[in-house]
Amino acid sequence: MSPARDLLRVLGLWRPRAGWLVFGALVSCASALAGLALLALAGSGVSSGLATGTLAAGAGALILLRPLILLRPLLRWGERMATHEATFRALADTRSWFFRRLAGRLSAGPGLTRSGDLLGRLVTDVEALDGLYLRALVPMAAAASVVLAVAIILGGLSPALAVIVALPLALALLLPVLVAPFAARAAAGLANATGTLRAEAAEPLTAMEDILAAGAEGRALARVESAAAGMDAARRRVTRAGSLGAATGTLLTQSALLGALAWGLAQGSAAAAAVVVALFLVLAATDALGALPRAGAALALAGAGARRLLEAADQPVPVPDPPVSAMPAGHAISVRDLRFAWAPDRMPVFDGLSLDLPEGARIALLGPSGSGKSTLAALLLKLAAPQAGNITLGGADYATLSADTVRSRIACLTQEATLFDDSIAANLRLASPEATDDALWASLEKARIADLVRALPEGLETRCGEAGARFSGGQARRIALARALLSPASVIILDEPTAGLDAATERAFLETLDTALGGRSAILITHRLIGVERPTRILRLAGRQALPAMA
Repeated sequence: MSPARDLLRVLGLWRPRAGWLVFGALVSCASALAGLALLALAGSGVSSGLATGTLAAGAGALILLRPLILLRPLLRWGERMATHEATFRALADTRSWFFRRLAGRLSAGPGLTRSGDLLGRLVTDVEALDGLYLRALVPMAAAASVVLAVAIILGGLSPALAVIVALPLALALLLPVLVAPFAARAAAGLANATGTLRAEAAEPLTAMEDILAAGAEGRALARVESAAAGMDAARRRVTRAGSLGAATGTLLTQSALLGALAWGLAQGSAAAAAVVVALFLVLAATDALGALPRAGAALALAGAGARRLLEAADQPVPVPDPPVSAMPAGHAISVRDLRFAWAPDRMPVFDGLSLDLPEGARIALLGPSGSGKSTLAALLLKLAAPQAGNITLGGADYATLSADTVRSRIACLTQEATLFDDSIAANLRLASPEATDDALWASLEKARIADLVRALPEGLETRCGEAGARFSGGQARRIALARALLSPASVIILDEPTAGLDAATERAFLETLDTALGGRSAILITHRLIGVERPTRILRLAGRQALPAMA
């Protein structure tokens, strides 16, 4: 897809903000025209004074400068406020749209896309789009209005002078679209290099303990420095393209000045007044046209950012929703003859898997690492789809159910359940945004963590810290369990819920489950049982099948 088509698609995303965007551009045009009017009146006053030999002849024009002197700063302020407000709103919409698209396409994690690079796309590449409006479209609109006004004003004085002056200025209007293709490759390289730098910097920071333990900090630093050098080199290439455009713009505006002077010399003293006005107008236009070479580089950078955003956002949805979603009659789960592989060239994880989870039942699903326990959880949550066989929920085939319908009936506590750097209440309400404080306390009671939370000075408003750093592993897992229990789901999947806990904490946590789950159905995915789980049935994954196991 071409950069122009990518940018048009971005503008389509901004359609709900069209009012703000158009208003900001109009205020910018008004500000530029006010500046032009200032110099046009000044030139008219000076030319009248030169023609008569007295300043009184130009007094009328000079008097009109007073309101414009006050109006111009107000318009500049209004331009900044309106254009930035429009940009902030448009970029906020873009981030929300991009996050929603990623949520549907990366539901099982970033996969082959590096997390740091995805963060760069969400932050840096979205920010690059502000150049599309602030540094490209708005300056181009303002400059076009100024050149048109110059042509009209000079056309009233002399059509020939208008052509001589306005033609090079009109050519300068083309600089952004001429510079952008030359800068496009450098801009794409800069966007990719910035994403690489973010990834190279983010990954060692998230695994710093392992980096230090392996004595690999020097190698990690070398990779970051190499990525930074690549980004700097790409930025210099973009700057060179912009500098070439700036030099061309200067040449064109100087041509307009020289053309006006040459015309004046050819016409003699009778044309002196028109020449003075023309010179003042060119000086005014130079201010508006000065941003155009940078507009070309901004277009290129915005195009590169748009391409990276759309590239990630347009990844195929792993499990598309049906046009119309059925409604399950209950929450019994049935799996029949399931075949699934993560990729066509990989061995199937399941081949002929069948199992049943009646309403209210609790299954313990055992198996070694790599046997497919977590894969089954992904299939049941509709994060992936089987290649053969079928899954039903309440008698309804999964193919007829939307992901939201499935996840309203099935919740999951993963082995890496994350607590975000927000309050306990906010973390819990991820499962039920409208839940009252009483409901939060009830879920904490079920998870046997309420007493600890009550003892905290800020109670439910206590911040959890990044990845739940405020709490121990067992405490964080119980808060995550309370979040899962707060969900209205009738089925709870517990995927290795005690991974990483010591033996005493693991036993206490699993003892909590018996009463916490109440009458909900549950699938406990684990590599072993310790005797306190009390499942109604035990299955062992072996040879891509689910086989009964001895309790």
